[in-house]
Amino acid sequence: MNEDTRSLHPEQPPAGNPRPAVPGDPAPLGLAGFALTTLLLSIINTNLLKEGAAVIPVLGLAAFYGGIAQFAAGLFEFRRGNTFGATAFVSFAAFWLAYWWIVPRLALAGDAHNALGLFLLGWAIFTAYMTIAALRVTLAVLVVLALLTLTFLFLAIGAFQTGAQPHAMTQVGGWFGIATGLAAWYASAATVINETHARTVLPVGPRHPGTAPQARDERPA
Repeated sequence: MNEDTRSLHPEQPPAGNPRPAVPGDPAPLGLAGFALTTLLLSIINTNLLKEGAAVIPVLGLAAFYGGIAQFAAGLFEFRRGNTFGATAFVSFAAFWLAYWWIVPRLALAGDAHNALGLFLLGWAIFTAYMTIAALRVTLAVLVVLALLTLTFLFLAIGAFQTGAQPHAMTQVGGWFGIATGLAAWYASAATVINETHARTVLPVGPRHPGTAPQARDERPA
């Protein structure tokens, strides 16, 4: 009986179409979604943009780019085993989805400045300990989270104050938010450009390259 020896074994993929050894990096997507949404909202918080309906594009970004797209990036970080990236992206995606849900209801609910201040203060605390974790990631991500901690802190102080909006502290938070968005955009662009060019075009400043301390071979020589 003759067998066609040219047929491929079912478990062996064609040589001309190899599977990628490493999945794509979801971090640039998460950073980009966070960056643009943060940047647009922060421009409003500085009172540079005074249009009454300016929040509508922010809500759209908060739902779909800062929210859903960043949430997807966080789930893929879980799959890659990156606890830091997964926690950061899923959490900030939840922040933007919460913002998308809360803001339209604030106009109907009446005064809620203390509750909003507590909401923002809680996010400042979360971002602060993520900043400590970022000491083991890259300088670019560390800068993003350090600036974001200050952004949330100033926005929280501004929210606790009463009177006409925006308060001076809210505007300061807006300026820090602009810096945060630009830093996040840089981190996203650097990751994409460096990967596609297969070399470092935009440095991100790795903090602790190599294996984790517990993974090192500590056997005596």
